[in-house]
Amino acid sequence: MTVSDAFKPIDSSLTPRYAEIATFMRAARTDIAPPLEIALAGVPLDLGASYRSGSRQGPSGVREASRLIRQVNPTTSVAPYRLCNIGDVGDAPTHPLSVERSVDLIQQFFERIHAAGAWPIAMGGDHTVPLPILRAIAKGRPLGLIQIDSHADTFDVFMGTKINHATFVRRAVEEGLLDPKRIIQIGLRGTRYGDDDIVFGDQAGIRMVSMDEYEELGRTGIIQEIRRVVGDGETYITIDIDGLDPKDAPGTGVPEPGGIMMRDLQMILRSLTGLNVVGADICEVVPSLDPSGITCINAANLMFELTCLAAVARSKRR
Repeated sequence: MTVSDAFKPIDSSLTPRYAEIATFMRAARTDIAPPLEIALAGVPLDLGASYRSGSRQGPSGVREASRLIRQVNPTTSVAPYRLCNIGDVGDAPTHPLSVERSVDLIQQFFERIHAAGAWPIAMGGDHTVPLPILRAIAKGRPLGLIQIDSHADTFDVFMGTKINHATFVRRAVEEGLLDPKRIIQIGLRGTRYGDDDIVFGDQAGIRMVSMDEYEELGRTGIIQEIRRVVGDGETYITIDIDGLDPKDAPGTGVPEPGGIMMRDLQMILRSLTGLNVVGADICEVVPSLDPSGITCINAANLMFELTCLAAVARSKRR
């Protein structure tokens, strides 16, 4: 398949960054239809968050911040728009008063993307968001998961509900959407409610890397461990922005001190070029909690890194 001129992004060296309507990374605004190959999508849902809300504004905040993004990765030299037809397909529909209805609507939206033959790169939204995406794209073929997060999100019930930002990993494993032996969680460090908070992960065989272990392994060690766990199989990446240290991402609902540095996460993702990445998301960005805007800027840069990974994998598949 030849990359279509219809998917050319806006060139910020010709059109000022402050001009034109904001799209993710200045990508072309497009419909969900072939020959689209990678769909950039917003998911404005925060009804699954249990503390500070506002991540429903994440997609709009990151679209504005991503005006800064150019077109070529400075480390890997990957130029995703030259490899694939990439477009911003807008936001998934949500219900402002019902998390259950929202999850159904989001799943249907990503089923359309999947049916069109495109791979999703999503911007949430709280960390409920990966569940309906995985329900749409992982039926019949459990995926591996790379999860950057300060929390494991493996509760069975949280605040009396089974679908929220603290349960998506458990639901996805139970539903056969994720292979627990190919899940690696990186950056875990938040204080716990009790001794059994991570028992499910232990019993299921999930590889859980605390920040203490992360520091012992170092950047090179964690890259090797990611590749060992997920192997060559199809893999999904989810980044809860609170996995970053709060000085790099203060705009999030549940900040946890002592997290991953932005530079480390950039280089970890770049070192995974060639991995079989078939989709990804970034969640828990709350622009209203960060007047400086650095959270949205960092989220936009991470979205570019994820797009580079997916574009390389998609072009190899093609």
